[in-house]
Amino acid sequence: MGQHIHLLPDQLISQIAAGEVVERPASALKEILENSLDANIRSIQVQLLQGGIKQIRVSDDGRGIAEQDLVLALTRHATSKIANLEDLEAVASLGFRGEALASIASVSRMQLLSRQAEQSHAWKIAADGAMLTEIQPAALDVGTIVEVNDLYFNTPARRKFLKSEATEFAHCEEVFRRIALSRPDLTMTLQHNGKVIARYAAGSAEKRIAEVLGGEFAQHAFSLDEQAAGLRLWGMSAKPTFSRSARDSQYVFVNGRFVRDKVLNHAIRQAYQDVLHHERHPAYVLFFELNPSLVDVNVHPAKTEVRFRESQAVHQFIFHALHRSLAAPLQAQNTGSPTDAMTTQWPSSSSAANYAAGANTHSSQPYMPGQQQRFDLSANQQALSDYAQMFAPMRQEFAQAIPSTSQANFDSGEEHPLGFALAQLHGVYILAQNQQGLLIVDMHAAHERIMYEQLKLALEHQQIPTQQLLVPVSFQADKLEMATVQEALKSTHSHLQQLGFDIAVLSPTTLAVRAVPILLKDADAVALARDVIRDVREYGGSQVLTERRNEMLATMACHAAVRANRQLTIPEMNALLRDMEQTERSGQCNHGRPTWFQLSMRDLDQMFMRGQ
Repeated sequence: MGQHIHLLPDQLISQIAAGEVVERPASALKEILENSLDANIRSIQVQLLQGGIKQIRVSDDGRGIAEQDLVLALTRHATSKIANLEDLEAVASLGFRGEALASIASVSRMQLLSRQAEQSHAWKIAADGAMLTEIQPAALDVGTIVEVNDLYFNTPARRKFLKSEATEFAHCEEVFRRIALSRPDLTMTLQHNGKVIARYAAGSAEKRIAEVLGGEFAQHAFSLDEQAAGLRLWGMSAKPTFSRSARDSQYVFVNGRFVRDKVLNHAIRQAYQDVLHHERHPAYVLFFELNPSLVDVNVHPAKTEVRFRESQAVHQFIFHALHRSLAAPLQAQNTGSPTDAMTTQWPSSSSAANYAAGANTHSSQPYMPGQQQRFDLSANQQALSDYAQMFAPMRQEFAQAIPSTSQANFDSGEEHPLGFALAQLHGVYILAQNQQGLLIVDMHAAHERIMYEQLKLALEHQQIPTQQLLVPVSFQADKLEMATVQEALKSTHSHLQQLGFDIAVLSPTTLAVRAVPILLKDADAVALARDVIRDVREYGGSQVLTERRNEMLATMACHAAVRANRQLTIPEMNALLRDMEQTERSGQCNHGRPTWFQLSMRDLDQMFMRGQ
């Protein structure tokens, strides 16, 4: 005889719901904190015992709960946040499902105290595994206290899945950090086993981010605030050189709610792709705001997943907003060096006239520790003209093909953040001086980024300028290389041609390179051609020009970049510095490594103990 369908008891229903909502103490803490945030609080205190397993106590100074609503507060699907489907589709509060407190109460010994401003005293209700007590008077200032004891006392099988006290506390602390980041306007305190772990005073978002993620993050992060079509992205994101080995410093909030969303995470990762080193991960605290009706937060009971109505538009907005901030040329940046050593600000435009124009002209003013060195730009105007003239032919040829290419104005007295070259160190590094002090540049890494960005720009305009070789360079090719080139030549405008190459078949085993991209004319033509042919063969021409475009262009740029141990003249070094100032993302090479470091005069003074 078959089993009959029957209704489950309310307590069992609550315990099943608790399995989704209250995975561990941190889950319970999150739900309680979010309820407090919805109550217009100014401060909140969290006290934990044994990682939250023994006790979770949350006190706030919010508007409180009315006496007649205390029972409903611990009843499933009872809420003050929404009333109908329209409210659900445009929910702006953090809590709205009306099941969190009831679910927590069903697997713990809970006590709820609350007082509203118009009440003469507080009221208290308790639950022992969802069995509610009578409401009783209590003493409490305006606000609410939620106390959860002995989590999972009545479901021992669930309790066995909890980890050690240290692990559970670490998860609770992370929840507290997320709430602290989302609400810098609140005073917040966290205690564990009677010890104060964190105390945050109300303040600015920048101050709170620095407190939570640490001063090192704040020192190497930049602020952004982008708005378009009702969407807004703001917050702080670390420069690529502050990348992490794990995703432990990544926080994204949608309308104030911490979320893990594939669309947002992918857009952010894509924005960093061009400047991030290998498998490193970016660090950021970003707040995304949009009309609540355009995002569904009712995807999962834990409410950490969302679904956007226009996910593609959201992706594009996030990507471009962050990409623009990361791509700002050096002249537009005012937050300091993109490297770990930079601690000073870029000088203002009013001080540009004090920069050095060359390596050998110095001010007659004596240098004093702690003071900035001043230079006379006009005395070496000829140096600017010399290296501008040296590189003029290539710049003009490239600019004719790509009209929008940014050009450095070498003959003006404009500000030069990277200063002017002093010398070359072991054929690898350029030593330069700017107003802050000493600058050290990895010339290959810097030149590689410059070439890479110019190649990307050219390909976007579907016209990479080519340079015909005076004498074509031939080389022995294997069967796969021959087949790839022969297949490409069948097209009237092959993928190789779009990349600026003219490669011909001389014999069944020989290829000849007749033209290369003008920017790569000094590279090893054979090695360059082999690499490009390999990419086209392995990934297909169309995919190389779309999905793998940047990787292939990075390989091409690496071939063209100046090599270590190549001696550069002072004008050549200065030309490289000027190009860096005008190139997007020039603070990192194509592999995410830093291209330069700054040592301020204060740093140098401290090294040599001057003025001490």
